[in-house]
Amino acid sequence: MLVPIMLSAGKITPAAERVELYLLLLKEKHVALVVNHSSLVGKQHLLDYLLGHGIEVKKIFAPEHGFRGKADAGAHVENSCDRKSGLPIVSLYGKHKKPTKNDLKDIDMIVFDIQDVGVRFYTYLSTLHYVMEAGAEQHILVMVLDRPNPNGYYVDGPVLKKKYRSFVGLDPVPVVYGMTIGEYALMLNGEGWLKHSMKADLKIIPLSGYTHQNRYILPVKPSPNLPNERAVMLYPSLAFFEGTAISAGRGTDTPFQLYGAPKYTLKEFSFVPHSKPGARYPKYKAKRCYGVDLSHVTMRNYRKKGKLDLSYLMDAYRHYADKKHFFLNGGKFFDKLAGSNTLRHQIIRGISEADIRKSWEKDLVKFRKIRRKYLLYP
Repeated sequence: MLVPIMLSAGKITPAAERVELYLLLLKEKHVALVVNHSSLVGKQHLLDYLLGHGIEVKKIFAPEHGFRGKADAGAHVENSCDRKSGLPIVSLYGKHKKPTKNDLKDIDMIVFDIQDVGVRFYTYLSTLHYVMEAGAEQHILVMVLDRPNPNGYYVDGPVLKKKYRSFVGLDPVPVVYGMTIGEYALMLNGEGWLKHSMKADLKIIPLSGYTHQNRYILPVKPSPNLPNERAVMLYPSLAFFEGTAISAGRGTDTPFQLYGAPKYTLKEFSFVPHSKPGARYPKYKAKRCYGVDLSHVTMRNYRKKGKLDLSYLMDAYRHYADKKHFFLNGGKFFDKLAGSNTLRHQIIRGISEADIRKSWEKDLVKFRKIRRKYLLYP
């Protein structure tokens, strides 16, 4: 198992750019890549970089949103072929979330390099879980090229209960877990959270210059509806709306930077979602929605909070005219996002934010102790 190392703060260099640490390890190997549009070495895609340096890449595995990162959230992504390299692209979304034995036939090493945003229901995390599981089953080394977590400076939210496991949450962690993708991989192995408590043969290529308190602005959009730093930071708080009658702004120019619905009772601010790339069928398409504009929230002040902001969810419920139908489909998807049905019932009962937070604390204390064992960075 990799022994945690501590690195000093400075210029942040993603592991993919620290080629001296991993390129020789890939020589004469048949390599499969788990990558998307964020998998860059400087401005060059990792796939193109490796092929240009004689690495035998045999296959590409693509997560939600696809290899180029343009598909809608939840959209079915077909298997295909990369036009530039001619390599097969296998989708790890939809019914085929985990590489099969046949997928990994003749593969010696899997390289995982995807930019995460540090939120439990962001599905790249579940893709990592299943890729490590497949690697363990087929006795194939999994190499994770670590990347900064833009929400890595705090830990908060309810911890997922086993009954509510799904692709938007497989592991017993809080909504915001404060770890890089590499640290998370170590935790999956170390805590025995993979199927049958298997352990993957795992190698983490670390970042340099990173600490968990660094402010890190992503050089590319991690997914179509997280276009900027503000959206990335508000996402942990606003994504709960995906399981409600409230729009979080998909189909607008500021997704995850506003919220509202036609039945929101205050009328000071409004927006109209339209079909856009990455949001072809947004909630309330072409309908006038009323709500709250967060596109001017100051990031410095938001970072100072160091916690989820439940006020948006509580405000939306308070000002939604049809409370009986606020939670979609009886709350099933909301509960998957929250990790249990507790938060939904607390919102309905009008429990204060302070008391909701108290209900998380015991589990958060336990998780922080687990997390501490796997941190690679100050």
